[in-house]
Amino acid sequence: MTIGSSIVLIAVGAILKFAVTAHVSGFNLQTAGTVLLVVGIVGLLLSLAYTFWWADRANRPVAVRDDRLDPPARY
Repeated sequence: MTIGSSIVLIAVGAILKFAVTAHVSGFNLQTAGTVLLVVGIVGLLLSLAYTFWWADRANRPVAVRDDRLDPPARY
C-alpha cells in the first residue's frame, strides 16, 4: 500500500464515519468508515516506516557508466 492509497482510505473512512448520516439495513456505514480509517492509518504508518527507515538507500552501490571510456562501435 502506498502513501497515496493510504490517504485515500483515510479520507473515504472519515467521510463515511463523520459525514454520512444515512442508515442502510444490514450494513453499518459508520463501522465501515471506522474500519477504512484504521486500515488507512496503519497503511500510512507502514508506508512511511518503509520509506524512511527500512529502505536502505545509503548502502546501495551506484552504477556509473561513462561512455567516454568505451565509445560505441561505428559501422
